Amino acid sequence: MKSLKVVFLGTPEFAKTSLEAIHQSNHEVVGVVTVADKASGRGQKISQSPVKVYASEHHIPVFQPEKLRNPEFLESLRQLNADVFVVVAFRMMPKVLFEMPAMGTFNLHASLLPDYRGAAPINYAVINGEEKTGATTFFINEKIDEGNILLQEEIPVLENENAGSLHDRLMEMGSKLVVKTLDGLAENSIIEKPQHHVEHPKNAYKIFKEDTKINWNAPSKTVHQFILGMSPYPAAFTTLKIGEEEKGLKIFGGKFELSHHGKPVGSSDISKNDFKIYTQDGIYYPLELQLEGKKRMNVKDFLNGFRNFDEIGLVFEL
Repeated sequence: MKSLKVVFLGTPEFAKTSLEAIHQSNHEVVGVVTVADKASGRGQKISQSPVKVYASEHHIPVFQPEKLRNPEFLESLRQLNADVFVVVAFRMMPKVLFEMPAMGTFNLHASLLPDYRGAAPINYAVINGEEKTGATTFFINEKIDEGNILLQEEIPVLENENAGSLHDRLMEMGSKLVVKTLDGLAENSIIEKPQHHVEHPKNAYKIFKEDTKINWNAPSKTVHQFILGMSPYPAAFTTLKIGEEEKGLKIFGGKFELSHHGKPVGSSDISKNDFKIYTQDGIYYPLELQLEGKKRMNVKDFLNGFRNFDEIGLVFEL
């Protein structure tokens, strides 16, 4: 099989796994493009992206341009004479960049396109209770996630699976799909095909803080899937009142039961042994929580931190 020269563009752990798979394959990674190092945490320690860490450890040239249209950066990439660019979890790219390699630039996206175009396909697949999802490799064009499809593979979404677990499974599956795509391009055995038109495609818009608030007025199953879809990151939250103080409460997982309880939606019963939140059609039981300013813990340890349960209740406004 022909060995392709690859420039890899990506940043997080999800991307690093694909970079590692390519590096260990028959193909040659001649360069890596990732975000600039940044200061983070209390000590403002300089942190590097997982992609840069891997590339540096394996002596692969790393590029960290502030602007992707920078002429010096573009010329440096041209000199690598790559056959193809591979993109996994990176930013928007200008045409002058993605059209550079002779064989084009393809992206790995964690959904079965055309559904779940956008920044958070894994979260929304879980939130919406999908029974299956998958990964797609496709050629990049000027429209977001709309280029011609190269390969697709699907996997089931497991019952009560959260976004973190699905992320890890798609990360591994996607890395294999990337190498399979490179092999197919090298052998000229892949027939690219346009994405089929969907009148109302399911979207995966970027998630902001205000999007993570739990709506207890929704059906129990919807609440449950929303919490799983936001777990462990960015994490669904609600507000807990402790005496006169209100604090954010992240919920990472739990269980629910359907019931005609007659209680106000969003009200709660909290005791030494139980934490119940009343939804539109049942009761939700948080099992993994994190109170603002505290560490994540199970519900038993959480409840052990309180003495006067009469002063504790959920804050929810319809």
